[in-house]
Amino acid sequence: MKCDILIVSGLWNSGPQHWQTLWQQKYPAWTKAQHRDWNQPQRDEWVAELDAAIAACNGRPILVAHSLGCMAVVQWARTASHLNVAGAFLVAPSDVEAASYPVDPNAFAPVPMAPLPFPSIVVASTDDQYATLERSHAFARAWGSQLVEIGDAGHINGDSGYGAWPEGEAMLEEFCRELQP
Repeated sequence: MKCDILIVSGLWNSGPQHWQTLWQQKYPAWTKAQHRDWNQPQRDEWVAELDAAIAACNGRPILVAHSLGCMAVVQWARTASHLNVAGAFLVAPSDVEAASYPVDPNAFAPVPMAPLPFPSIVVASTDDQYATLERSHAFARAWGSQLVEIGDAGHINGDSGYGAWPEGEAMLEEFCRELQP
């Protein structure tokens, strides 16, 4: 895949069988935003760390985010950062305002509900325990994102059976092609 990719993992980081981890192993040129604390995220810290990771990219990256990583991306988009990204592939954005969210949202709530200043896709499951399908629809509408529903897929992670996830990789590849000049 010929894109500058920056992986943005969510709460607890991506485990060894998570599609983000497997994709990064497959494409070693891809980079990953790092966080000091994956277990007790602080919004301002994660946004600053994401900004630093974007600054370290060679060009305008495509952000490939999962779960709370999606919220880090939309929170980053609200900042006055002078950096630009080509787009965002947002998979299973967590609803940090929902009672089902497993930790204190630490200022990630409320969820920004304004258009993103770059192209984006939201990939959603019909039975995600961290965001209802209705809420995923609301995120996509508010952010100006294309919405792709993939059926009963849980949280679209390793625990839900989404290891290598070739269908997601194909979606990302198509998104990359669409963003190429």
